Amino acid sequence: MISIRIQQLTKRFGTVTALDRLDLTIEPGELFFLLGPSGCGKTTLLRSLAGFYLPDAGRILFGEEDVTRLEPHKRNTGMMFQSYALWPHMTVAQNVAFGLEERKVPRDEIKRRVGEALESVRMGPYAERRPNQLSGGQQQRVALARALVIRPRCLLLDEPLSNLDAKLRLEMRGEIRRVCKEFKLTTVYVTHDQKEALSVSDRMAILDQGRILQVGSPQQIYRRPVCRTVADFIGETEFLPGRLVSADGGRAIVDTPLGRFEGVFGDPEARPGVGTAVTVSVRPECWVLSREAPAGNAVRGRIGEAIYLGELAQYDLVADGHDLKILELNPRFLDQSTRGEVFARAEPEDVVVLTA
Repeated sequence: MISIRIQQLTKRFGTVTALDRLDLTIEPGELFFLLGPSGCGKTTLLRSLAGFYLPDAGRILFGEEDVTRLEPHKRNTGMMFQSYALWPHMTVAQNVAFGLEERKVPRDEIKRRVGEALESVRMGPYAERRPNQLSGGQQQRVALARALVIRPRCLLLDEPLSNLDAKLRLEMRGEIRRVCKEFKLTTVYVTHDQKEALSVSDRMAILDQGRILQVGSPQQIYRRPVCRTVADFIGETEFLPGRLVSADGGRAIVDTPLGRFEGVFGDPEARPGVGTAVTVSVRPECWVLSREAPAGNAVRGRIGEAIYLGELAQYDLVADGHDLKILELNPRFLDQSTRGEVFARAEPEDVVVLTA
């Protein structure tokens, strides 16, 4: 296992700065995700780690080795592309063996290592088939085996599940995590899929315009976004404009158009003054509906549209000209007789105050 350290990494394409002085450390054996909107720099960063792009400034270290200018084939990284890039005229075993043959590994060892790699992704019985005889999920497993068989120092995955249907994506999420942990691989994974990142990663970074906005565990990123861009990108949330009334020890009281709320700062380093304009973020599942008026942190309104989704229901709560989206597990407020005045309350720990 190796760590990956990125120091002041900058990459430009003409007048466009794709990576802007990035600093990042990925721990040994960590499954690390890169997320962000299109054009944010995540694929450029992945390709820079692979050696396909040379940075304009900064350094990349694998462990203690500076690989910034090292050629791709000398970095010993396993790369898995979105398209899988399997040779159609080769069998599964031949596809997996290709990287070893290029490295002049002895034939007996190639056979043994190919067999082990295919077994690790549960594709042993398909060794003699060709890619066009496999399903999308099976092709994805073969591409993963090909990346693993060279025993890479780190594994780089570029949206590997984007070509699969929803059921296969769900299945392969767990499979990729299992394989990475089993092989103790430091893994960097690019995706647009938030659920994929939240369910698989150890940590993740949210990028925007070539910069890292936040690094943290899935729980930290989801529950404590440091800025509006991160909160808006990961999951759904309701934003309310507000003005800071008081702040003490990371907690805050904010006046909003829907009332006064007690909450916590998303950025623990934030030190805004009283009267500062802030934004309040509350996730739809954090609201709790009731017929009785709560003591505080509540909104009064009426349920507009209600959608039954089985184990949960989605409501639009109309309150003083605002529509709040609310998700309720084990729905109790669907019946027409309850469509009078209701209250929605959020715990202070679920009310995130954003200063940026």
